[in-house]
Amino acid sequence: MSLPKLKFRPLDGLLLLDKPQGMSSNAALQVARRLFRAEKGGHTGSLDPLATGLLPLCFGEATKIAGLLLGSRKAYDTVAVLGATTDTDDADGATLRERPVPVLEVAAVEAALAPLQGRIRQRVPIYSALKQGGEPLYTKARRGDVIEAPEREVEVHGIEVVDMSAGRLSLRVECGSGTYVRSLVRDLGEALGCGAHVGALRRRWVDPFREPRMYTLEALQAMAEQGGEVALEACLLPIDAGLAGFPRVDVDAAGVRRLAQGQRLPGYPASDGPVAVYGPEGRVIGLGTVSADGTLSPQRLFAWAVAGTATKAGNGQ
Repeated sequence: MSLPKLKFRPLDGLLLLDKPQGMSSNAALQVARRLFRAEKGGHTGSLDPLATGLLPLCFGEATKIAGLLLGSRKAYDTVAVLGATTDTDDADGATLRERPVPVLEVAAVEAALAPLQGRIRQRVPIYSALKQGGEPLYTKARRGDVIEAPEREVEVHGIEVVDMSAGRLSLRVECGSGTYVRSLVRDLGEALGCGAHVGALRRRWVDPFREPRMYTLEALQAMAEQGGEVALEACLLPIDAGLAGFPRVDVDAAGVRRLAQGQRLPGYPASDGPVAVYGPEGRVIGLGTVSADGTLSPQRLFAWAVAGTATKAGNGQ
């Protein structure tokens, strides 16, 4: 006898998932989405299968801000294993070369780390999700294609040496969007003359979630079994929790209707980037931009604004 087909439902909100090791970000998303029965879901930038830690998931209308979270500042804890390079630049890959590890002093390590901080040019790993010709690099690499890994400019705000022991360096990294910790570790190993790869990686936070309350898939499964969907929904954050770092603009009911019709509103403080737009009841209705002359334009509005209703949709209040 076949099992009944799972019925998905409209659900809006943010889930701060503690991604398990050995699972892709998309696989983790799909497990969580089925637990919540969320019709629509997305994540805010892939974590490597090896990595654990914060993976913000967006359900429903929250997927409209996923791109903003993808570009946010992030922090990681990583372990650099010295003396061996791999084809993936982490412990999941095949060893390419082994070299003896020199006796290292903190000063020498910090000197090697100095050029890897600030605005730098970084060569991305061959095994990465970055697309080239419409195809992820890892697909080309697995097929055996010859790949010229591209370089791009990234920002590394800081790298701290937490511990040094027996050919391993524990590092704390704070960086901007698009930075590969695997590349930092690989380049550090070359600077030290012995090679290195990532042995462990954990994402600690993503702006604006600096002190995240994360949930594991196991914990969510237990909640579902014990408390059902009410217990699960209590784990969701409202959509505007992801907009905490953006300037706020408030509009009245007439303004909401005009924005929903694609019209613009005058008389607001100019802003360089997106603004979070709130309606008369203090509920976020979407994203906008404010030009130099103070004109507010709708950028991406949530369904309840377009529908002209203030009715709650799941936890997306």
